[in-house]
Amino acid sequence: MTPRKVRTIPATINKFTAAPVNSIKRRRVAGYARVSTEHDDQNTSYEAQVDYYTNYIKDRDDWEFAGIYTDEGISATSTKHREGFNNMIADALNGKIDLIITKSVSRFARNTVDSLSTIRKLKENNIECYFEKENIWTFDGKGELLITIMSSLAQEESRSISENVTWGHRKRFADGKVSFAYSRVLGLDKGADGQIVVNHEQAETVKLIFRLFLEGMTPHSIAEELTKRGIKSPGGKYKWNQGTVRRMLSNEKYKGDALLQKEFTVDFLTKKHKKNEGEVPQYYVEGNHEAIISPKVFDLVQAELERRKRTKGSRYSGVSIFSNKIKCGDCGSWYGSKVWHSTDQYRKIIYRCNRKFDGDEKCGTPHVTEEEIKEIFITAFNKLLTEKKEIIANVELMRRTLFDTAELTEERDKAAEEMAILVEMTQSCISENARVAQNQEEYQKHYSELVKRYDKEKEKHDELNYKIGQKKAQSEKMKLFIKALKNRDEVITEFDDALWGSLVDFITIGKKERTVTFKDGTVVEI
Repeated sequence: MTPRKVRTIPATINKFTAAPVNSIKRRRVAGYARVSTEHDDQNTSYEAQVDYYTNYIKDRDDWEFAGIYTDEGISATSTKHREGFNNMIADALNGKIDLIITKSVSRFARNTVDSLSTIRKLKENNIECYFEKENIWTFDGKGELLITIMSSLAQEESRSISENVTWGHRKRFADGKVSFAYSRVLGLDKGADGQIVVNHEQAETVKLIFRLFLEGMTPHSIAEELTKRGIKSPGGKYKWNQGTVRRMLSNEKYKGDALLQKEFTVDFLTKKHKKNEGEVPQYYVEGNHEAIISPKVFDLVQAELERRKRTKGSRYSGVSIFSNKIKCGDCGSWYGSKVWHSTDQYRKIIYRCNRKFDGDEKCGTPHVTEEEIKEIFITAFNKLLTEKKEIIANVELMRRTLFDTAELTEERDKAAEEMAILVEMTQSCISENARVAQNQEEYQKHYSELVKRYDKEKEKHDELNYKIGQKKAQSEKMKLFIKALKNRDEVITEFDDALWGSLVDFITIGKKERTVTFKDGTVVEI
C-alpha cells in the first residue's frame, strides 16, 4: 500500500493580528473615543483620545485611516443610545472598516453581554478590534476569554459606581436635602443660595390652575383654557395637556413640602426608572420652602381628585363651570351640555339630562340655557343673604361637630400599627423559611394568611384615610363658603364665576321647580 502524503495548503485569507500583514491591501482602521461625563477634565481626556488615535492610525504605513467615531458625555453601560458607537458598528458591517482601535474594554462597553455580542458579530464579518490598554486583539485565540474577564470587571465597576451614587442620593434624601428638575416645575426657581424660591409671575398660573379645578373644571378643560389664554407650560410651550395639569395639581411642592424618591433606578445597566410604590423608602419634608398654594387648599384639591375618581354612575365632566353642577329632578342624573344650531347664526349651548332619551321612559325635566342657570344662581344667592348671619353661625357649628376627624385618625393609626406588625411577621416568616427546613405547604399557608391579613388592614387604612381626607375637605369647603359669604353684604345683579364655584354644590332642575343646594347644605327654592 502506497504511503499517504499530507500536503499543507497555506491560508490565503490572512486574519489580522498585532503584526503587520504582508499584503499590498492596507487595513482600513477606525478609532473609537468616549468619555462618560461632561466635566472639564473629561473633555480634555476626550480631545486627547481623538488626537492620539488619529495620529496613531495615520502613522502606520499598512493602515488606512477610516475615521474617528466618538461619544461625548454618554455612559457605556448600554450601547443603545451611543450614536457614534452604533454608526461605527454599522459602517464596519457595511464593509467600510477592517479594524477598530479603542483605549480599553471599559471604553468599548461596560456591559458584558453587549461587549461580547458586538465583538462576535464583528468577527463573523472579518472585522477585528484592538484594546490598547489590555493589549487584546480579538482575532487572537485568547482574545474572547480576556474580553469576557475584562468586560465583567468593567461591568462590576459600573455596578459599584451606580450603588455609590444611589447611596449618596438616598443619604441626601434622608437628610432632607431637596433637589429636583426646576425646568419641569412651574412657579419654583433655584435661588442664588441654592434654596427654592417662588417665581411670582409663574405662581399666578399655578394659582389659576388650582382655582379652576376647585370651580369644577377637569384637567383636560383647564389645559384647553390655558392654551386658549396663551400661557406657557412648564416646558415653555403654548400647548398644554391634561397630564401636565394633573401632575401640577398633585405636586406637593406647591404647598411648600417635598416628597423625595418618587422614582428609583431598577437596573444600573438599562438605567430604567420606575415609580416608587413602596419598594424603597421615601422621605417627606414638611415646610421645606415658601408655599404657592396653602396646605389646606392643596389637601382640598387632593380630596376632590379622589372624589371625582370614585364618582359612580357617570364619568366626571368639567367642560365648563356648569358641568356636574346641574342635577335632574326626575332621575337624579347630571345634565350635560349640548350645542343647538352649531353651524348657523342661531347657535347656542343648552344643558339637559344626560339620560333624557335613555330607555322607554323619558325624563320630563326641561333643558336650561346658561343664562337661565345664571339667573337661578343670582336669585338663590340674594335669598341666601337675607339669612346670612344665621347660616354662618350654623356652618361654623357644623365645622366643629360634624367634621371632627380625631376618632377616624385614631382608628387609622391603629390600622397602620397593625400593618407594621404584619410586615415584621411576614419578613420573619420568610427569613425562618430560608434558614430552617420546613414543610413548604404549611409555610405557604402561614405566609398567605399573613398577606391576606395585611391586605385587609391596608384596605381598612386606605378607606379611613379617604374618609379623613373627605371630612377635612368638606370642612375646608365650609370655611371657604363662610369667607365668601362674609365678603358679600349687598345683593348681586350679575353672575360671578368665583362666587358660583365657592358657594354652589349643585342645582336641581325639576319639571316645574328649581332648587339650589349650597356647599353648607342649605337648599334655596326658586
